Amino acid sequence: MPAAIEQASIDHYENFPVASWLCPARLRPAVVAIYHFARTADDLADEGDATTEQRLEDLHQYRAELDLCLNGQAPKDTRWVQVFANLQSAVRMFDLPAQPLRDLLSAFEQDVSYTSVGHRYRDRDALMDYCRRSANPVGRLMLHLYGVSDAQSLAQSDAICSALQLINFWQDRTRDLEWGRDYLPQDSSLGAELQFARALMAQGAPLVHRVPGRAGWELRAMVQGGLCVLGKVDALYAAEMALLSKKAQTSQQTDAWHVNANDASLKLPRPVITKWDMAGIAWKCLWM
Repeated sequence: MPAAIEQASIDHYENFPVASWLCPARLRPAVVAIYHFARTADDLADEGDATTEQRLEDLHQYRAELDLCLNGQAPKDTRWVQVFANLQSAVRMFDLPAQPLRDLLSAFEQDVSYTSVGHRYRDRDALMDYCRRSANPVGRLMLHLYGVSDAQSLAQSDAICSALQLINFWQDRTRDLEWGRDYLPQDSSLGAELQFARALMAQGAPLVHRVPGRAGWELRAMVQGGLCVLGKVDALYAAEMALLSKKAQTSQQTDAWHVNANDASLKLPRPVITKWDMAGIAWKCLWM
């Protein structure tokens, strides 16, 4: 593994495994290169105090660097030389498809534009179109690395990745509201979306038996880790709804997650996977 990749730090908290020891050594450089490509773009979209115009311009330049990378040309922007040098190595070694990488940038650009005007998703279909570009490309790239390309596996991968994306939205909902982002469809409730995420994960879970070797176990951990977080969010939501019921909230205020995010009593903690949870995840992985 190149030293630059091996030593690259993953500074962001992740509930789901990233290039763990279960990933074959020959694939880890590519997995980490893809991760840092996506993570850097995500940071351009929502980290720091840049203006909307600056974020969109940076993402435009980032897209131009991706085009250079895919065309086998050297990076020009010094800010991301290492990111694209590593990604280019992965593209050359594994013939990575271009569309999933471009789809990721499309999703990040949409995030910036939507957040800047407080745009909400009108329905679940609109949100799932976003997940198709923000989450599903990662799963498809991973399947490509493992040589899995049949239609059923791709569909199951999409289901798992979209479910993980949705779970991430719902565990971070309080923080997102504070930052002016709201992923909850206007025609739905959080309770309904939690059920949908669970059903979506169940739809994709059989993929763990179609992915070979240690990758299948990596996928088991991702599925069970996501379900563990989903269970915690579900419990928090149920508890908050019970509390609101006791306080005799008005019929217009029955969903705790639609209230003003500045109300400290409704800022629920972000679920964290504990060591005990990890043991439970490992046990459930054995019985999938």
